[in-house]
Amino acid sequence: MFFRQIYDEKLAQAAYLIGCQKTGEAIVIDPERDIDRYEALAKANGLRIVAAADTHIHADFLSGVREFAEKGARAYVSDEGDADWKYQWLDKKSLGGRYDAVLLKDGDTFSIGNIHFRAIHTPGHTPEHLCFEVTDRGGGATEPMGIATGDFVFVGDLGRPDLLESAAGVAGMADSSARALFKSMQRFAQWPDYLQIWPGHGAGSACGKALGAVPQTTAGYERRMNPAVRATATEQSFIDFILEGQPEPPLYFARMKRDNKMGPRVLGALPRPRELDARAVAALDARTTAIVDTREWNAFRDAHVAGSIFAPLAKSFNSDVGSFVTEDEEIVLVIEPARVDEAVRDLVRIGLDRVVGFLDAARFGELAAAGAKIASTREIAAKDTQAELDARKPFVLDVRRAAEFAAGNIAGAANIAHTRLLSKLDRVPKDREILVHCQGGVRSARACALLERHGYTVTNMAGGYGAYAKAAATNPAMTKA
Repeated sequence: MFFRQIYDEKLAQAAYLIGCQKTGEAIVIDPERDIDRYEALAKANGLRIVAAADTHIHADFLSGVREFAEKGARAYVSDEGDADWKYQWLDKKSLGGRYDAVLLKDGDTFSIGNIHFRAIHTPGHTPEHLCFEVTDRGGGATEPMGIATGDFVFVGDLGRPDLLESAAGVAGMADSSARALFKSMQRFAQWPDYLQIWPGHGAGSACGKALGAVPQTTAGYERRMNPAVRATATEQSFIDFILEGQPEPPLYFARMKRDNKMGPRVLGALPRPRELDARAVAALDARTTAIVDTREWNAFRDAHVAGSIFAPLAKSFNSDVGSFVTEDEEIVLVIEPARVDEAVRDLVRIGLDRVVGFLDAARFGELAAAGAKIASTREIAAKDTQAELDARKPFVLDVRRAAEFAAGNIAGAANIAHTRLLSKLDRVPKDREILVHCQGGVRSARACALLERHGYTVTNMAGGYGAYAKAAATNPAMTKA
């Protein structure tokens, strides 16, 4: 049996290429939308991908299962859950007709070559969620080797059950989903200790609150060491534990749920943005075209096209841009040319396909002469915050997560997580200056650019609340709540 985890560091997402080396057939479980890299890996190992499967309707990225199905692969998807959680695209092939798709119920089985798969219904994270148990019959095994658990069991955590409410807006779902997850955990308790767990996400994913960075684990280890699993002594203790402290989901999660259910647009080839000169970029209206500037903060802070979005190509790039840019906007990047493909892939994975152009970041200095309106962002040191509050009396906006805010904050500050800010701009007054901070100054820099794009006058607090709290320890005039 061939087995390979393909990991996206930015989305902390894992897909699995599993193949039968005797027949040369393979399947990809939970692929992202740019499927060419899975195809290249399969080809390099003498395999052809004949099938693709999803463990559930994902919230954090667009699935590539439809892309594979469009090219003739068989799609394996869940038929569990109620009518609201059924796949709606299976009969909508782009040229007409129905895809080669198999709907799976709990206990259903299928084979890829000599590799045997069994679907196990594990609701909680979502109502239709499946795991895929894998047995290598080509190697003579009669018991499963491992199980692709999707967003059910992670290393050190479980898939959060609140997303249908907190991200997709389905009122009242968090508690009932947590109860469903508790019942699924009773089933997990019966899995053999040796069974390898191949999770759908790792550390950094917003699909849980404490995911580990180890790529895989075993059922026995998680029963012994996973805090969420160990909280299952009673149903209520589990519900209280699993719902407490979950991070605010990025704004684009609701769109991913919708699109993966209704069917992601067939992508085919990746977008190929054209290189633009300074004059073309200067002619853009940043209010209607999203100019995404990927340079470092110091450079952006000192000079950027007015209305630009600040989003360096770091681990949070997908979450930042997905939370600040809508699917209908055209996107122009300010970027190093060698990283254009990386950025395009990041964006199409969250459904932002309208990447139409890019400016070589090395040519940014040509923009002013070409007529572009160049702006800068005001920034102060955390130690100067009290003087700022006394003199200018700004509206203080804390863009950390709610759990961080609850642990300590500046008295009178308002709290909106930066990945939810675009949907809550009505809570931020336009008739006052806005002093923005996070924990260390990274998220607030991104939030400042978003606010400036929407007409706010902002100041970033360098060093964030961490630096503020340190300064306040020696300055009693600085107030904390």
